[in-house]
Amino acid sequence: MKIWGHRGAYSSAPENTLVGFQMAAQMGAEGVELDIQLTKDREIVVIHDETVDRTSNGQGWVKDFTLSEIKKLNFNKSGRTKPLFMEVPTLAEVLELLKPTGLTINIELKTGVIYYDGIEPIALKLVEKYGICDRIIWSSFNHYSVQKIKLLEPSSKTALLCGGEILVTGEQCEKVGAEALHPSVHMLRHPSLAEDCRKRGIMIRPWTVTNDDELKLARDLSVDAVMVNRIDWAKGALAHGN
Repeated sequence: MKIWGHRGAYSSAPENTLVGFQMAAQMGAEGVELDIQLTKDREIVVIHDETVDRTSNGQGWVKDFTLSEIKKLNFNKSGRTKPLFMEVPTLAEVLELLKPTGLTINIELKTGVIYYDGIEPIALKLVEKYGICDRIIWSSFNHYSVQKIKLLEPSSKTALLCGGEILVTGEQCEKVGAEALHPSVHMLRHPSLAEDCRKRGIMIRPWTVTNDDELKLARDLSVDAVMVNRIDWAKGALAHGN
């Protein structure tokens, strides 16, 4: 079972920052998960929320900033990690950083609240430019985005996301051609989910695994990977068979 860093090294550095992704690689994660959105001038930036309010010292919608404007904000809001000023990274900057590491990169298309028209082809072209298509997994809560990725590049590896109270099944993954399901970890307890996915050859990678019980459940169900906030804890627990 592989360990993926959720938004980089979430517990050790500000989320979705170059420092966080570098730290995830240094901690021995096999992959990282990140989120992408589109600026006013159609540049792809790596940020989870549709607004900058929670993670930066600014306010407003990502879609209303140009890249140069959003780059002026500080995304190291807590100041507990150096450097004290951290920019929001572009997807290109993250790919450049992670290309030599060999890590799997799970790119989540944040098109559920705002549908960023054209984000899929822009992102695909970037990944192609860096020559790491085989290491990319595309995921989204918006299944139309996943379908669009498949339509534009049939060889792409994709996953359907599910969380809250909405359970997505292995059958739904099959219908859109997704090879994997990324459910909220509590959904692993649904009695037939893992078994159904296994029968259909659909991989499962739950998010976000935060304690020993969840990690044991994931391991017992032989999931492909787990997304975690604490990479060092997860690797240590697995090594000791906890």
